[in-house]
Amino acid sequence: MTRSGQDYLESLRDGREVWLDGERVKDVTRHPAFRNTAGSVARLFDLAHDSAHTPVLTTDGVHRAYTIPRSYEDLVARRRAHKVWAQASYGFLGRTPDYMASGATGFAALPQVFTTESFDGAPNALAYHRRLAEGDLYPTFTITNPQIDRTRSASEQEEDDLVVRVVAERDGGIVVRGAKMIGTGAVFGNEVIVGTIEPLAPKDVEHAVCFSVPIDTPGLKFLSRTSYEAQARSVFDNPLSSRFDENDALLVCEDVFVPWENVLAYRNVDASFAMWWQTPAYVNFVHQAATRFWTKLEFLTGLAILITKANNTYELPPVTQAIGRLMGKVAQAKAFVLAAEASYENVEGGQGVRPGKEISFAQRIMAGELYPQAVQEIKMLAGGGVIQLPASGEDLLHPELGPLVRKYIRSPGHPAEDRIKLLKLAWDALGSEFAGRHEQYERFYHGAPHIYLVQQVWEGDTGACESLARACLDGYTLRAGGGERPAL
Repeated sequence: MTRSGQDYLESLRDGREVWLDGERVKDVTRHPAFRNTAGSVARLFDLAHDSAHTPVLTTDGVHRAYTIPRSYEDLVARRRAHKVWAQASYGFLGRTPDYMASGATGFAALPQVFTTESFDGAPNALAYHRRLAEGDLYPTFTITNPQIDRTRSASEQEEDDLVVRVVAERDGGIVVRGAKMIGTGAVFGNEVIVGTIEPLAPKDVEHAVCFSVPIDTPGLKFLSRTSYEAQARSVFDNPLSSRFDENDALLVCEDVFVPWENVLAYRNVDASFAMWWQTPAYVNFVHQAATRFWTKLEFLTGLAILITKANNTYELPPVTQAIGRLMGKVAQAKAFVLAAEASYENVEGGQGVRPGKEISFAQRIMAGELYPQAVQEIKMLAGGGVIQLPASGEDLLHPELGPLVRKYIRSPGHPAEDRIKLLKLAWDALGSEFAGRHEQYERFYHGAPHIYLVQQVWEGDTGACESLARACLDGYTLRAGGGERPAL
Protein backbone atom coordinates (compact mmCIF):
# COMPACT_ATOMS: atom_id res chain seq x y z
CA MET A 1 0.00 0.00 0.00
CA THR A 2 1.13 3.55 -0.65
CA ARG A 3 1.96 5.86 2.23
CA SER A 4 0.67 9.34 2.95
CA GLY A 5 3.01 12.30 3.10
CA GLN A 6 2.72 12.33 6.86
CA ASP A 7 3.62 8.64 7.03
CA TYR A 8 6.71 9.42 4.97
CA LEU A 9 7.76 12.33 7.18
CA GLU A 10 7.37 10.18 10.30
CA SER A 11 9.69 7.58 8.75
CA LEU A 12 12.49 10.18 8.54
CA ARG A 13 12.52 10.67 12.31
CA ASP A 14 14.68 7.62 12.90
CA GLY A 15 17.91 8.99 14.35
CA ARG A 16 19.80 9.00 11.03
CA GLU A 17 23.26 10.57 11.20
CA VAL A 18 23.25 13.63 8.92
CA TRP A 19 25.91 16.30 9.33
CA LEU A 20 25.78 19.93 8.16
CA ASP A 21 28.03 22.87 9.05
CA GLY A 22 29.84 20.88 11.72
CA GLU A 23 26.67 19.89 13.55
CA ARG A 24 24.57 16.75 13.57
CA VAL A 25 21.03 17.32 12.32
CA LYS A 26 18.56 15.91 14.82
CA ASP A 27 15.49 15.90 12.58
CA VAL A 28 15.57 16.60 8.84
CA THR A 29 11.80 17.20 8.84
CA ARG A 30 12.21 20.22 11.12
CA HIS A 31 15.70 21.55 10.35
CA PRO A 32 15.66 24.76 8.23
CA ALA A 33 18.15 23.21 5.80
CA PHE A 34 15.88 20.29 4.91
CA ARG A 35 12.30 20.70 6.13
CA ASN A 36 10.77 22.38 3.06
CA THR A 37 12.26 19.86 0.64
CA ALA A 38 11.13 17.02 2.89
CA GLY A 39 7.68 18.56 2.67
CA SER A 40 7.90 18.68 -1.12
CA VAL A 41 8.75 14.97 -1.19
CA ALA A 42 5.87 14.30 1.20
CA ARG A 43 3.56 15.98 -1.29
CA LEU A 44 4.66 13.43 -3.91
CA PHE A 45 3.59 10.63 -1.59
CA ASP A 46 0.25 12.36 -1.04
CA LEU A 47 -0.30 12.63 -4.79
CA ALA A 48 0.16 8.87 -5.11
CA HIS A 49 -1.70 7.99 -1.91
CA ASP A 50 -4.93 9.92 -2.28
CA SER A 51 -5.46 12.44 -5.07
CA ALA A 52 -6.89 12.76 -8.55
CA HIS A 53 -3.50 11.52 -9.80
CA THR A 54 -3.58 8.25 -7.84
CA PRO A 55 -4.83 6.13 -10.78
CA VAL A 56 -1.96 7.43 -12.93
CA LEU A 57 0.70 7.04 -10.25
CA THR A 58 -0.26 3.63 -8.88
CA THR A 59 -1.47 0.21 -9.94
CA ASP A 60 -2.41 -2.73 -7.73
CA GLY A 61 -1.61 -0.67 -4.65
CA VAL A 62 2.01 0.20 -5.55
CA HIS A 63 3.71 2.98 -7.47
CA ARG A 64 3.94 2.23 -11.18
CA ALA A 65 7.72 2.55 -11.05
CA TYR A 66 7.76 -0.76 -9.16
CA THR A 67 5.87 -2.72 -11.84
CA ILE A 68 7.83 -4.59 -14.49
CA PRO A 69 6.57 -3.28 -17.85
CA ARG A 70 5.29 -6.03 -20.13
CA SER A 71 4.40 -3.95 -23.18
CA TYR A 72 4.77 -0.61 -24.91
CA GLU A 73 1.56 0.49 -23.21
CA ASP A 74 3.09 -0.26 -19.81
CA LEU A 75 6.09 1.95 -20.64
CA VAL A 76 3.75 4.78 -21.58
CA ALA A 77 1.86 4.33 -18.30
CA ARG A 78 5.13 4.51 -16.35
CA ARG A 79 6.14 7.66 -18.18
CA ARG A 80 2.83 9.32 -17.37
CA ALA A 81 3.43 8.56 -13.70
CA HIS A 82 6.99 9.96 -13.90
CA LYS A 83 5.56 13.10 -15.53
CA VAL A 84 3.08 13.80 -12.73
CA TRP A 85 5.83 13.71 -10.11
CA ALA A 86 8.25 15.70 -12.28
CA GLN A 87 5.68 18.45 -12.76
CA ALA A 88 5.20 18.72 -9.00
CA SER A 89 8.75 20.11 -8.68
CA TYR A 90 8.95 21.64 -12.18
CA GLY A 91 11.70 19.13 -12.94
CA PHE A 92 14.04 20.33 -10.17
CA LEU A 93 13.83 17.24 -7.97
CA GLY A 94 15.91 14.70 -9.83
CA ARG A 95 16.19 11.72 -7.50
CA THR A 96 12.56 11.38 -6.51
CA PRO A 97 11.52 7.95 -5.13
CA ASP A 98 10.51 6.68 -8.59
CA TYR A 99 14.10 6.97 -9.81
CA MET A 100 15.74 4.18 -7.80
CA ALA A 101 12.40 2.35 -7.74
CA SER A 102 12.83 2.02 -11.51
CA GLY A 103 16.32 0.64 -10.97
CA ALA A 104 15.11 -1.93 -8.46
CA THR A 105 12.45 -2.99 -10.95
CA GLY A 106 15.21 -3.45 -13.51
CA PHE A 107 16.99 -5.80 -11.10
CA ALA A 108 13.82 -7.84 -10.64
CA ALA A 109 13.38 -8.18 -14.40
CA LEU A 110 16.72 -10.03 -14.77
CA PRO A 111 17.70 -11.40 -11.33
CA GLN A 112 20.04 -14.10 -12.64
CA VAL A 113 22.67 -11.41 -13.24
CA PHE A 114 23.20 -11.48 -9.47
CA THR A 115 23.98 -15.19 -9.40
CA THR A 116 27.73 -15.94 -9.46
CA GLU A 117 29.96 -18.83 -8.40
CA SER A 118 30.92 -17.07 -5.17
CA PHE A 119 27.58 -15.52 -4.17
CA ASP A 120 23.94 -15.79 -5.20
CA GLY A 121 22.36 -12.37 -4.82
CA ALA A 122 19.32 -13.11 -7.00
CA PRO A 123 16.91 -13.88 -4.11
CA ASN A 124 18.11 -10.74 -2.32
CA ALA A 125 17.58 -8.58 -5.42
CA LEU A 126 14.01 -9.85 -5.73
CA ALA A 127 13.42 -9.34 -1.99
CA TYR A 128 14.87 -5.82 -2.24
CA HIS A 129 12.42 -4.92 -4.99
CA ARG A 130 9.51 -6.46 -3.09
CA ARG A 131 10.46 -4.72 0.17
CA LEU A 132 10.59 -1.32 -1.46
CA ALA A 133 7.34 -1.77 -3.38
CA GLU A 134 5.28 -3.18 -0.53
CA GLY A 135 6.62 -0.64 1.97
CA ASP A 136 6.34 2.25 -0.51
CA LEU A 137 9.85 3.22 0.55
CA TYR A 138 12.05 5.98 -0.78
CA PRO A 139 15.20 4.26 -2.10
CA THR A 140 18.34 6.29 -2.76
CA PHE A 141 21.86 5.34 -3.82
CA THR A 142 25.56 6.20 -3.79
CA ILE A 143 27.31 4.35 -6.60
CA THR A 144 30.36 6.48 -7.45
CA ASN A 145 33.81 6.29 -5.90
CA PRO A 146 35.25 9.48 -4.37
CA GLN A 147 37.36 11.67 -6.69
CA ILE A 148 40.62 11.14 -4.85
CA ASP A 149 42.91 9.71 -7.52
CA ARG A 150 41.13 8.61 -10.68
CA THR A 151 44.43 7.39 -12.18
CA ARG A 152 44.39 4.51 -9.68
CA SER A 153 41.91 1.69 -9.22
CA ALA A 154 39.94 1.33 -6.00
CA SER A 155 42.49 -1.08 -4.51
CA GLU A 156 45.46 1.16 -5.44
CA GLN A 157 44.45 4.26 -3.48
CA GLU A 158 46.91 5.70 -0.97
CA GLU A 159 44.84 4.40 1.95
CA ASP A 160 42.83 1.20 2.21
CA ASP A 161 39.57 2.73 3.40
CA LEU A 162 39.01 5.57 0.92
CA VAL A 163 36.53 3.57 -1.16
CA VAL A 164 33.85 1.32 0.37
CA ARG A 165 35.20 -2.21 0.76
CA VAL A 166 34.56 -5.34 2.77
CA VAL A 167 36.79 -5.50 5.85
CA ALA A 168 35.28 -8.54 7.60
CA GLU A 169 32.86 -11.42 7.20
CA ARG A 170 30.59 -12.66 9.95
CA ASP A 171 28.05 -15.45 10.15
CA GLY A 172 25.21 -12.98 9.73
CA GLY A 173 26.74 -10.63 7.17
CA ILE A 174 29.66 -8.41 6.23
CA VAL A 175 31.35 -5.32 7.64
CA VAL A 176 32.15 -2.47 5.24
CA ARG A 177 34.29 0.64 5.54
CA GLY A 178 34.99 3.62 3.27
CA ALA A 179 33.12 6.32 1.33
CA LYS A 180 30.90 6.82 -1.70
CA MET A 181 29.56 9.83 -3.56
CA ILE A 182 27.19 11.46 -4.63
CA GLY A 183 24.20 10.77 -2.39
CA THR A 184 21.68 13.02 -4.13
CA GLY A 185 18.51 13.05 -2.04
CA ALA A 186 19.98 10.42 0.28
CA VAL A 187 19.22 12.35 3.47
CA PHE A 188 15.52 12.19 2.54
CA GLY A 189 15.47 8.45 1.76
CA ASN A 190 14.50 5.35 3.70
CA GLU A 191 17.18 3.04 2.31
CA VAL A 192 20.43 3.64 0.46
CA ILE A 193 21.93 1.22 -2.01
CA VAL A 194 25.73 1.32 -2.08
CA GLY A 195 27.57 0.00 -5.12
CA THR A 196 29.75 0.88 -8.10
CA ILE A 197 28.37 1.74 -11.51
CA GLU A 198 31.75 2.15 -13.21
CA PRO A 199 33.86 -0.91 -14.12
CA LEU A 200 36.27 -2.21 -11.51
CA ALA A 201 39.62 -3.85 -12.15
CA PRO A 202 39.81 -7.62 -11.45
CA LYS A 203 42.06 -6.90 -8.47
CA ASP A 204 39.37 -4.68 -6.90
CA VAL A 205 37.45 -7.71 -5.67
CA GLU A 206 37.20 -6.39 -2.09
CA HIS A 207 35.45 -3.30 -3.47
CA ALA A 208 33.11 -5.31 -5.71
CA VAL A 209 30.18 -5.22 -3.34
CA CYS A 210 26.65 -3.84 -3.55
CA PHE A 211 24.18 -3.70 -0.68
CA SER A 212 21.21 -1.73 0.59
CA VAL A 213 20.69 -0.66 4.20
CA PRO A 214 18.29 1.61 6.09
CA ILE A 215 19.48 5.22 6.39
CA ASP A 216 19.62 4.95 10.18
CA THR A 217 22.06 1.98 10.15
CA PRO A 218 24.73 2.42 12.87
CA GLY A 219 28.05 3.65 11.48
CA LEU A 220 26.43 5.23 8.41
CA LYS A 221 27.19 8.96 8.13
CA PHE A 222 25.96 11.52 5.57
CA LEU A 223 28.05 14.66 5.16
CA SER A 224 25.79 17.23 3.52
CA ARG A 225 26.93 19.92 1.13
CA THR A 226 25.84 23.52 1.63
CA SER A 227 22.08 23.75 1.88
CA TYR A 228 20.55 26.20 -0.59
CA GLU A 229 17.28 25.82 1.27
CA ALA A 230 18.95 27.11 4.43
CA GLN A 231 20.30 30.11 2.52
CA ALA A 232 16.91 30.94 1.00
CA ARG A 233 15.29 34.05 2.45
CA SER A 234 11.69 33.12 1.61
CA VAL A 235 9.61 31.34 -1.00
CA PHE A 236 8.97 34.74 -2.61
CA ASP A 237 12.69 35.49 -2.89
CA ASN A 238 13.91 31.95 -3.64
CA PRO A 239 10.90 30.01 -4.93
CA LEU A 240 12.84 26.96 -6.15
CA SER A 241 15.82 26.61 -3.84
CA SER A 242 13.63 27.11 -0.77
CA ARG A 243 11.48 24.08 -1.64
CA PHE A 244 13.32 21.77 -4.05
CA ASP A 245 16.90 21.46 -2.81
CA GLU A 246 17.23 17.68 -2.75
CA ASN A 247 20.75 18.01 -1.39
CA ASP A 248 23.84 15.92 -2.12
CA ALA A 249 25.80 14.11 0.56
CA LEU A 250 29.00 12.14 0.93
CA LEU A 251 28.30 8.72 2.42
CA VAL A 252 30.83 7.39 4.92
CA CYS A 253 30.71 3.84 6.27
CA GLU A 254 32.49 3.35 9.59
CA ASP A 255 32.46 -0.42 10.10
CA VAL A 256 28.86 -0.75 9.00
CA PHE A 257 27.35 -4.20 9.46
CA VAL A 258 25.30 -5.40 6.47
CA PRO A 259 23.18 -8.56 6.87
CA TRP A 260 23.66 -11.14 4.13
CA GLU A 261 20.06 -10.74 3.02
CA ASN A 262 20.80 -7.09 2.13
CA VAL A 263 23.81 -7.93 -0.06
CA LEU A 264 23.13 -7.96 -3.81
CA ALA A 265 26.60 -8.45 -5.30
CA TYR A 266 29.67 -9.71 -3.49
CA ARG A 267 33.32 -10.11 -4.45
CA ASN A 268 32.59 -10.22 -8.17
CA VAL A 269 33.58 -7.27 -10.37
CA ASP A 270 31.49 -8.52 -13.29
CA ALA A 271 28.28 -8.79 -11.27
CA SER A 272 28.78 -5.41 -9.56
CA PHE A 273 28.97 -3.82 -13.02
CA ALA A 274 26.40 -5.92 -14.90
CA MET A 275 23.67 -5.30 -12.33
CA TRP A 276 23.39 -1.74 -13.66
CA TRP A 277 24.13 -2.20 -17.34
CA GLN A 278 22.94 -5.70 -18.26
CA THR A 279 19.63 -5.50 -16.40
CA PRO A 280 17.12 -2.80 -17.43
CA ALA A 281 18.16 -0.72 -14.38
CA TYR A 282 20.12 1.96 -16.22
CA VAL A 283 17.70 2.46 -19.11
CA ASN A 284 14.89 2.58 -16.54
CA PHE A 285 16.83 5.39 -14.84
CA VAL A 286 17.06 7.22 -18.14
CA HIS A 287 13.35 6.80 -18.82
CA GLN A 288 12.48 8.55 -15.56
CA ALA A 289 15.21 11.16 -15.93
CA ALA A 290 14.41 11.92 -19.57
CA THR A 291 10.76 12.51 -18.64
CA ARG A 292 11.86 14.86 -15.86
CA PHE A 293 14.29 16.63 -18.21
CA TRP A 294 11.55 17.17 -20.77
CA THR A 295 9.37 18.63 -17.99
CA LYS A 296 12.16 20.90 -16.79
CA LEU A 297 12.69 22.31 -20.28
CA GLU A 298 8.96 22.94 -20.56
CA PHE A 299 9.14 24.95 -17.35
CA LEU A 300 12.22 26.93 -18.40
CA THR A 301 10.75 27.70 -21.80
CA GLY A 302 7.53 28.85 -20.17
CA LEU A 303 9.64 31.07 -17.93
CA ALA A 304 11.30 32.57 -21.02
CA ILE A 305 7.89 33.31 -22.53
CA LEU A 306 6.70 35.03 -19.34
CA ILE A 307 9.90 37.09 -19.09
CA THR A 308 9.76 38.34 -22.68
CA LYS A 309 6.09 39.19 -22.33
CA ALA A 310 6.84 41.11 -19.14
CA ASN A 311 9.67 42.92 -20.95
CA ASN A 312 7.30 43.66 -23.83
CA THR A 313 9.75 42.02 -26.26
CA TYR A 314 7.88 38.81 -27.00
CA GLU A 315 6.79 39.82 -30.52
CA LEU A 316 10.18 41.14 -31.65
CA PRO A 317 11.48 38.86 -34.45
CA PRO A 318 14.82 37.99 -32.77
CA VAL A 319 12.99 37.14 -29.53
CA THR A 320 10.38 35.07 -31.33
CA GLN A 321 13.19 33.15 -33.01
CA ALA A 322 14.86 32.53 -29.64
CA ILE A 323 11.59 31.23 -28.20
CA GLY A 324 11.31 29.03 -31.28
CA ARG A 325 14.75 27.55 -30.57
CA LEU A 326 13.69 26.80 -27.00
CA MET A 327 10.45 25.20 -28.15
CA GLY A 328 12.52 23.09 -30.52
CA LYS A 329 14.63 21.93 -27.58
CA VAL A 330 11.49 20.96 -25.65
CA ALA A 331 10.27 18.95 -28.65
CA GLN A 332 13.69 17.33 -28.92
CA ALA A 333 13.60 16.27 -25.26
CA LYS A 334 10.06 14.93 -25.69
CA ALA A 335 11.04 13.07 -28.87
CA PHE A 336 13.79 11.15 -27.07
CA VAL A 337 11.32 9.92 -24.45
CA LEU A 338 8.76 8.82 -27.02
CA ALA A 339 11.42 7.26 -29.26
CA ALA A 340 12.93 5.25 -26.40
CA GLU A 341 9.48 3.86 -25.64
CA ALA A 342 8.67 3.13 -29.29
CA SER A 343 12.00 1.32 -29.76
CA TYR A 344 11.40 -0.87 -26.71
CA GLU A 345 13.21 -4.19 -26.43
CA ASN A 346 12.38 -7.47 -24.77
CA VAL A 347 14.52 -8.18 -21.71
CA GLU A 348 16.58 -11.04 -23.08
CA GLY A 349 16.56 -13.95 -20.66
CA GLY A 350 14.36 -12.03 -18.24
CA GLN A 351 10.90 -10.56 -17.85
CA GLY A 352 9.08 -7.81 -19.68
CA VAL A 353 10.39 -4.99 -21.86
CA ARG A 354 12.65 -1.99 -21.44
CA PRO A 355 13.10 1.30 -23.30
CA GLY A 356 15.39 1.10 -26.33
CA LYS A 357 19.04 1.21 -25.29
CA GLU A 358 20.37 3.15 -28.26
CA ILE A 359 17.93 6.04 -27.88
CA SER A 360 18.28 5.99 -24.09
CA PHE A 361 22.05 6.43 -24.24
CA ALA A 362 21.70 9.07 -26.94
CA GLN A 363 19.37 11.01 -24.64
CA ARG A 364 22.15 11.35 -22.10
CA ILE A 365 24.43 12.91 -24.70
CA MET A 366 21.71 15.28 -25.85
CA ALA A 367 20.62 16.38 -22.36
CA GLY A 368 24.12 17.14 -21.08
CA GLU A 369 24.79 19.39 -24.04
CA LEU A 370 21.34 20.91 -24.45
CA TYR A 371 20.67 22.12 -20.91
CA PRO A 372 23.49 24.72 -20.73
CA GLN A 373 22.42 25.98 -24.17
CA ALA A 374 18.85 26.48 -23.00
CA VAL A 375 19.94 28.28 -19.83
CA GLN A 376 22.22 30.59 -21.82
CA GLU A 377 19.43 31.37 -24.27
CA ILE A 378 17.04 32.36 -21.49
CA LYS A 379 19.68 34.44 -19.73
CA MET A 380 20.10 36.48 -22.89
CA LEU A 381 16.35 36.98 -23.11
CA ALA A 382 16.12 38.03 -19.45
CA GLY A 383 18.82 40.69 -19.71
CA GLY A 384 19.93 42.75 -16.73
CA GLY A 385 16.59 42.74 -14.98
CA VAL A 386 17.35 39.55 -13.10
CA ILE A 387 20.33 41.14 -11.34
CA GLN A 388 18.69 44.49 -10.53
CA LEU A 389 16.16 43.32 -8.00
CA PRO A 390 15.31 44.30 -4.42
CA ALA A 391 17.21 42.31 -1.82
CA SER A 392 13.96 40.79 -0.62
CA GLY A 393 10.22 41.10 -0.82
CA GLU A 394 10.38 43.08 2.41
CA ASP A 395 11.33 46.16 0.37
CA LEU A 396 7.90 46.10 -1.24
CA LEU A 397 6.28 46.19 2.20
CA HIS A 398 8.45 49.01 3.56
CA PRO A 399 6.56 52.33 3.87
CA GLU A 400 9.43 54.38 2.37
CA LEU A 401 10.99 51.91 -0.06
CA GLY A 402 7.75 50.34 -1.31
CA PRO A 403 6.62 53.35 -3.41
CA LEU A 404 10.07 53.62 -5.01
CA VAL A 405 10.20 49.94 -5.88
CA ARG A 406 6.69 50.06 -7.34
CA LYS A 407 7.56 53.10 -9.44
CA TYR A 408 10.85 51.97 -10.93
CA ILE A 409 10.67 48.18 -11.13
CA ARG A 410 7.65 47.60 -13.33
CA SER A 411 6.72 47.23 -16.96
CA PRO A 412 3.54 47.82 -18.99
CA GLY A 413 0.84 45.52 -17.69
CA HIS A 414 3.13 44.11 -15.00
CA PRO A 415 3.10 45.82 -11.58
CA ALA A 416 6.31 45.78 -9.57
CA GLU A 417 5.29 42.91 -7.31
CA ASP A 418 4.45 40.64 -10.25
CA ARG A 419 7.61 41.58 -12.13
CA ILE A 420 9.87 41.06 -9.11
CA LYS A 421 8.24 37.72 -8.34
CA LEU A 422 8.83 36.57 -11.92
CA LEU A 423 12.44 37.72 -12.10
CA LYS A 424 13.34 36.24 -8.72
CA LEU A 425 12.00 32.92 -9.98
CA ALA A 426 14.09 33.34 -13.12
CA TRP A 427 17.27 34.09 -11.17
CA ASP A 428 16.73 31.11 -8.89
CA ALA A 429 16.40 28.89 -11.96
CA LEU A 430 19.18 30.46 -14.06
CA GLY A 431 21.83 32.29 -12.07
CA SER A 432 21.78 31.42 -8.38
CA GLU A 433 24.10 28.92 -6.71
CA PHE A 434 21.16 26.53 -6.77
CA ALA A 435 20.93 27.07 -10.55
CA GLY A 436 24.65 26.48 -11.00
CA ARG A 437 24.38 23.18 -9.19
CA HIS A 438 21.55 22.16 -11.54
CA GLU A 439 23.57 22.94 -14.64
CA GLN A 440 26.39 20.76 -13.33
CA TYR A 441 23.89 18.10 -12.29
CA GLU A 442 22.36 17.88 -15.75
CA ARG A 443 25.82 17.35 -17.21
CA PHE A 444 26.95 14.62 -14.81
CA TYR A 445 24.04 12.98 -12.99
CA HIS A 446 24.23 9.86 -15.15
CA GLY A 447 28.00 9.72 -15.15
CA ALA A 448 30.78 11.57 -16.89
CA PRO A 449 30.81 11.74 -20.72
CA HIS A 450 33.57 9.13 -20.92
CA ILE A 451 31.06 6.65 -19.48
CA TYR A 452 27.92 7.30 -21.53
CA LEU A 453 29.74 8.15 -24.77
CA VAL A 454 31.50 4.79 -24.69
CA GLN A 455 28.19 3.10 -23.93
CA GLN A 456 26.71 4.76 -27.02
CA VAL A 457 29.41 3.15 -29.15
CA TRP A 458 28.76 -0.23 -27.54
CA GLU A 459 24.98 -0.08 -27.84
CA GLY A 460 24.57 2.00 -31.02
CA ASP A 461 24.30 0.51 -34.49
CA THR A 462 27.81 1.38 -35.61
CA GLY A 463 27.55 -1.37 -38.22
CA ALA A 464 24.75 0.41 -40.08
CA CYS A 465 26.72 3.66 -40.14
CA GLU A 466 29.88 1.94 -41.30
CA SER A 467 28.16 -0.19 -43.95
CA LEU A 468 26.47 2.82 -45.54
CA ALA A 469 29.74 4.70 -45.83
CA ARG A 470 31.47 1.57 -47.13
CA ALA A 471 28.74 1.05 -49.74
CA CYS A 472 29.60 4.44 -51.18
CA LEU A 473 33.32 3.61 -51.23
CA ASP A 474 32.66 0.26 -52.87
CA GLY A 475 30.53 1.84 -55.56
CA TYR A 476 33.41 3.19 -57.59
CA THR A 477 37.05 2.39 -58.39
CA LEU A 478 40.05 4.22 -59.70
CA ARG A 479 40.47 3.82 -63.47
CA ALA A 480 43.05 5.00 -65.99
CA GLY A 481 42.38 8.41 -67.39
CA GLY A 482 41.13 9.89 -64.13
CA GLY A 483 38.41 7.43 -63.20
CA GLU A 484 34.74 7.38 -64.11
CA ARG A 485 33.03 10.49 -65.38
CA PRO A 486 29.82 11.16 -63.46
CA ALA A 487 26.64 10.80 -65.48
CA LEU A 488 24.76 14.01 -66.22
